[in-house]
Amino acid sequence: MPPNALDDLSSTIETLYRSESGRILATLVRLVGDLDLAEEAMHEAFAAALERWPQTGLPDKPRPWLISAGRFKAIDVMRRRGRFDAAQSELTLELEARVHETLQQAPEEEEMEDDRLCLIFTCCHPALPSEGQVALTLREVCGLTTEEIARAFLVTPATLAQRIVRAKAVIRDKAIPYQVPVSQELSARLGAVLQVVYLVFNEGYSAEATGAELSREAIRLGRLLLDVPGADLLPEPEVMGLLGLMLLQESRRSARSSAEGELILLDQQDRSLWNRDQIAEGIALTESALRSRRFGAYTLQAAIAAVHAEATSAASTDWRQITLLYDRLIRIQPSPVVELNRAVAIAMYEGPEQGLRLIDDLLAREELARYHLAYSARADLCRRLRRLPEARAAYEKALALIQQGARHEPERRFLSGRLEELK
Repeated sequence: MPPNALDDLSSTIETLYRSESGRILATLVRLVGDLDLAEEAMHEAFAAALERWPQTGLPDKPRPWLISAGRFKAIDVMRRRGRFDAAQSELTLELEARVHETLQQAPEEEEMEDDRLCLIFTCCHPALPSEGQVALTLREVCGLTTEEIARAFLVTPATLAQRIVRAKAVIRDKAIPYQVPVSQELSARLGAVLQVVYLVFNEGYSAEATGAELSREAIRLGRLLLDVPGADLLPEPEVMGLLGLMLLQESRRSARSSAEGELILLDQQDRSLWNRDQIAEGIALTESALRSRRFGAYTLQAAIAAVHAEATSAASTDWRQITLLYDRLIRIQPSPVVELNRAVAIAMYEGPEQGLRLIDDLLAREELARYHLAYSARADLCRRLRRLPEARAAYEKALALIQQGARHEPERRFLSGRLEELK
């Protein structure tokens, strides 16, 4: 095979890993009943593809080929273990029988998505620590590498790997079942899954370099959760609300920074760059969730994003409606950050003096003492009120609180530019 063709095939296999490894792994977990064994088998299957496909060519259906290869790799691993362990030998025989039963049956798309749902709920089991849930979901369901996840969460690969190892140990030691919870358990379990999906999305939304991929994965998981089987009340309104929220926020990605990577605030964005298809879908999902009257915090945040999306300009934004939505959000999910956002909305609706008073009250409570966006908001309101020494001090405080690292550089440059304007 010519060198260029080899390079193209390697690139194709890498793309397949990116897009399909989560589905392949989920199906292998169902077939072999062991997460670690399934992961090992999947990696060996991709290694076999790198070795075999240059000679045989790309299969017509690469994903079933990889699943089939993974089954046999799992059997090989268990055979090696069975030489030293009689119990493993029995499991190997059972697995071989299962493989021969399903060998001629390529998994249907619907079946593979059901497998992914099972894997999501396993990775997000409440017995696992929250950081382990996120790391395991990104690694096993989304197929991101340990290094990519570590970079997104600003930890070392070794730290991230330990989180994954500990999470897998909990699944193994507690014999956590590989399944979507039954209807009566689903509501209690769904909250943890939605929280993990939103954490994944937020990491992507706040990281320009690697963010688009994380955001796409979160949106893909949100779509998958809309079709959770076996629950009388689904599609759950909060699943629709979360998916609507992610789509509405993601719709602004192209307008959030300049070609040079400089941060562009919402009121300065070129709204013609917003993705109208994502906005239309996001609004439709949000309205469906609101009509259910069983919605929660994700749906209310989506409703706020929808008001911004529907405004033709920053000046025409309905800040009164946004303030009322924040009032309702605070009642069901009180937090200092929500109060800060409400204060900014009030500043836009009633005037900067009212917003500044509320922000100063929040800062006096010290709950946001280390939160740079609180000082950035205060600086902006002081700037608008021409209280320039206070604005400079607040910008300097915000800059001092921003974490180090490349992902925060656009925000750092933006605040530095604002500070320079006031000198």
